[in-house]
Amino acid sequence: MATVISPVADICFSAKRAAKALARVDTETKNAALEEIAVALGERAEEILEANALDMQAGREANLGDALLDRLLLDEARIAQIARAVRQIVALGDPVGEVIDGHRLPNGLDVRKVRVPLGVVAVVYEARPNVTIDAAALCLKSGNAIVLRGSSSALHSNEALARIASEAAVAGGLPQGCVSLVAGGGREELAELATQKGAVDLIIPRGGEGLKAALEEVATVPVIYAASGNCHVYVDASADEETAERIVLNAKMQRPGVCNAAETLLVHKDIAAEFVPRIVQALLDAGVEVRGDEHTQTLAEESRGRIEAATEEDWGTEYLAMTLAVKVVSSVEEAIAHIGRYGSGHSEAIVTRETTSARAFQLGVDAACVYVNASTRFTDGGEFGMGAEIGNSTQKLHVRGPIGLRELCTFKYLVEGDGHVRA
Repeated sequence: MATVISPVADICFSAKRAAKALARVDTETKNAALEEIAVALGERAEEILEANALDMQAGREANLGDALLDRLLLDEARIAQIARAVRQIVALGDPVGEVIDGHRLPNGLDVRKVRVPLGVVAVVYEARPNVTIDAAALCLKSGNAIVLRGSSSALHSNEALARIASEAAVAGGLPQGCVSLVAGGGREELAELATQKGAVDLIIPRGGEGLKAALEEVATVPVIYAASGNCHVYVDASADEETAERIVLNAKMQRPGVCNAAETLLVHKDIAAEFVPRIVQALLDAGVEVRGDEHTQTLAEESRGRIEAATEEDWGTEYLAMTLAVKVVSSVEEAIAHIGRYGSGHSEAIVTRETTSARAFQLGVDAACVYVNASTRFTDGGEFGMGAEIGNSTQKLHVRGPIGLRELCTFKYLVEGDGHVRA
């Protein structure tokens, strides 16, 4: 594995050499190497936990907050889950060499469109050390070398995980340099990584708007932004209240510090008189801070004083915490318009029993994932049957939604003839 004191360019060009060899590695060898990683995670769990304890202690001293500390934490159960995710990727089909399309031209030329690895993928991420292994496993299975750059808050955890993954992958038959770590330095280091055009084929940042802005300023390498998630749940007039309550609570509370957690609840005015007091009380009882518009505050009058008035800023905020903004709207069209103005294009949900409302929402909301009668928390590569994921893209090119194995490939055209020349 490239050492963390090596210059960024050296790490990237070492990865480039590895990528050329990795692109020709067969599926059996890649799967065996991933199994080596999964085994090593279990066998070296104590090493990982010791490193994570250093990061957790530093995080508490820095007052990172409960949500970020939860994202940072590793324990035996989470390490086991990371290993299971690696094995899930082993079980998936290899996208490399997959024929996307094929046909014979009238002149007899055979044309096939075939998936191939991108080459070197750099993943820049914040706080979550599990991304180290998820991203490495996905890149290796799809034939790509990976350069990892985590945040300083997870420095020790990332170093331990990347070291284990690199050593296990090489022991399993993959080329040296296929997994590398750039230590979480400063903006200068990030800028250097983002400008390695000769070595890095793609950068995927997984973090907040600050990371996205920092890369937008300097990147010359292509970037797929796995950015923020300002997600909404809209409760339509026809919604079953029990179903709506269950979905709202899950979307907000199941894991509030992640990008697919709901940040705003929209409620149709025709159901608001009954549903708003019910859901506000349920949220408050569960420890969620509610920020409501004037209509919401009036309807939840018995809880007034415990509900803050929502500001314009609240509608565009990704809290990543136990906070939810609530607004009453007059129609599904108003809900769609609100989401269009403030949403981040990540995940949006409607709770309804009306097919027309569901269809209007599906057609009108511009987001990577649009749900009908389901929580936004399902936006995840693992939940979608893709194994793990590197992140969720809110872009439209070339990837949208969970970034899994196929999304880490490009394609080439293979054209075969028999002495053909063009007239």
